[in-house]
Amino acid sequence: MKAVRMHSRGGPEALVYEDAPVPTIAEGEVLIRVRAAGITPTEFTWGSTFTTPDRKSRLPIIPSFDVAGVVEKAAPDASGPSPGEAVYGLLDFWKDGAAAEYVAAKAANLAPKPDSLDFVQAAAVPLSGLTAWQGLFDQGKVDQGDRVLIHGAGGGVGTFAVQLAKWKGARITATCSKSSAPLARELGAAEVIDYERMSFEEAGDFDMVLDTVGGDTLERSWGVLRKGGILVTIAGDAPDEKMSAYGVHGISLLVQANRAELVEMARLIDQGELRPVVSGVYDLPDARRAYERGLAGHSRGKLVLRVNNQ
Repeated sequence: MKAVRMHSRGGPEALVYEDAPVPTIAEGEVLIRVRAAGITPTEFTWGSTFTTPDRKSRLPIIPSFDVAGVVEKAAPDASGPSPGEAVYGLLDFWKDGAAAEYVAAKAANLAPKPDSLDFVQAAAVPLSGLTAWQGLFDQGKVDQGDRVLIHGAGGGVGTFAVQLAKWKGARITATCSKSSAPLARELGAAEVIDYERMSFEEAGDFDMVLDTVGGDTLERSWGVLRKGGILVTIAGDAPDEKMSAYGVHGISLLVQANRAELVEMARLIDQGELRPVVSGVYDLPDARRAYERGLAGHSRGKLVLRVNNQ
């Protein structure tokens, strides 16, 4: 098969488009004929991208952990999708990804592809959508009427978070660049703050903050929560001293594969309540350019690799 691989640690410059062996499926896995793969530019900073869980090198590696495609075959004990079924899902971060014509995946982590989406659109959902869902609902406990502050509302996670919070009936304040403000409003934000011109501290007294930015933005966010409020970050730590000082709860979130949540998001997508935002589509041989664009920052939504694997 054709694949995008890295033979040494590095950034996009280390990616090569080449022949690679078709993966062998293990117990509980299926082989997916990949049609599209979503990328996360920060993948190359993750230890799991290059090692096994016991920290042994697994070079060469194939990146991209969002997948949409068609099941080619299944292990005898694999429960879930059957050969010929169109699926989407989040792959194991410790194994090869979907920037290839085929990928092996745990059957239990896959869900039927939303009927209303093509494969490119579907590949933009799993990692970003699950992160937003788990941050807002599993950890943030967002409910109707809550005041929610979403940082990075124009990004892959942020665009899903705004829509999901709106669906739940929350009152949303979003921070993003000026160029992303119209999109944030369109997706459901009642108030949009241009982080380059305004201070979000003035909006204050939120029930929940979802931080996708980190750094100074995270540091300043503890003080805008009401007592007992919840801050969830995917871009930093939630130290005990911060929680104690401000009388709030804090969670540093690492997204987990979850079939039931993918099924629920597919339902919302097909009902028109939720949609992915795709900022760019690249053919598989152009993966290096896709990752370079992602690392340049300020892409709205998700970048996706199209795999011409008919």
